Amino acid sequence: MKKIIAFAGTNSKQSINKQLVTYAAGLVEGAEVTILDLNDFELPIYGVDYESEYGVPENAHKFIEYIKNSDGILLSLAEHNGAYTTVFKNLFDWMSRIESKTFFDKPMLLMATSPGGRGGASVLDVAKSRFPYHDADIVEVFSLPFFENNFADGKIINEDLDNQLKNAVQQFQVRFEVQTA
Repeated sequence: MKKIIAFAGTNSKQSINKQLVTYAAGLVEGAEVTILDLNDFELPIYGVDYESEYGVPENAHKFIEYIKNSDGILLSLAEHNGAYTTVFKNLFDWMSRIESKTFFDKPMLLMATSPGGRGGASVLDVAKSRFPYHDADIVEVFSLPFFENNFADGKIINEDLDNQLKNAVQQFQVRFEVQTA
């Protein structure tokens, strides 16, 4: 069975991005989906002096193993000041010390949501330009604006936006099935 990992790029316990990625994960058919929580992968702030003295922390190795052993990635990025959250950037930095091609050419559905009308568009732009250098195969990008108005009871309640996400998941699924066939 195909293996998918899903996670939000945040450590917020009430993360709207975790709610979105969890919903998207439930739309994937015929795959074992593991939802990861960045709180389970605590890491010190990356620094060359720390790495020289202690090496790369075990949690960075554990997380990158999840990526290596998956057939695809669902990722919903929270946006802080127009970019990734600190916790995601730190994880990303540590993983890149293990393997610069962090995403191993795994198909990725890249998402974001926010309380505002741009739906995390700035962080998605950053990721779309940066992730391919780290071997991400971004199949689709989905943005959910006005989270509180468009998401309730664990799902997207705006029919048009829900259909957009379902189409994105379908395209993602086609790609990971083709790549692992």
